[in-house]
Amino acid sequence: MKELDELILPDDLGYTKEHEWAKLEGDLVVIGISDYAQDQLGDIVFVEMPEEGDSFSAGEEFGTLESVKAVSELYIPLSGEVVAVNEELEDSPELLNRDPYGNWIIKIKADELEDMDKLMDHDSYLKILEGE
Repeated sequence: MKELDELILPDDLGYTKEHEWAKLEGDLVVIGISDYAQDQLGDIVFVEMPEEGDSFSAGEEFGTLESVKAVSELYIPLSGEVVAVNEELEDSPELLNRDPYGNWIIKIKADELEDMDKLMDHDSYLKILEGE
C-alpha cells in the first residue's frame, strides 16, 4: 500500500469522506474513486453501476466495487440524475487501479451545481486520510 505522500490527489477535484471524487465538466459532474480508495481495495475485479436515468440524493449508495479483498459501496457526492456510465469498466474494472482519475465511473446532471462547494478540497481530504 502507498504512503500518503505517494498518493495522487489532484487539486482540481472535490472529495468525499467515502473516497469518491467529483469534477465539474460543463454542466455535468464526473464521479470516480480516489487513488487512496483504489490502493486500499487492491485489485478491483467488478464494478456495479447504476443505469442511465437513475436519480440519487447526495450520500446515497449508487453502486459497488468488488476487489480481491472486499466489496465496497460507492456513494454519490451530489444529488442528481445519471446521464452516463463508464461501460469500459464492465469488461476492464482494473482500469480504476491503473488510473483512478482518468477512468470515471458515472456522470450526472446535478440538481444543484453549487453543492460542489460542499465537497472537500485537496488539503481537507488529505487531513481526513492522515487521520485514518
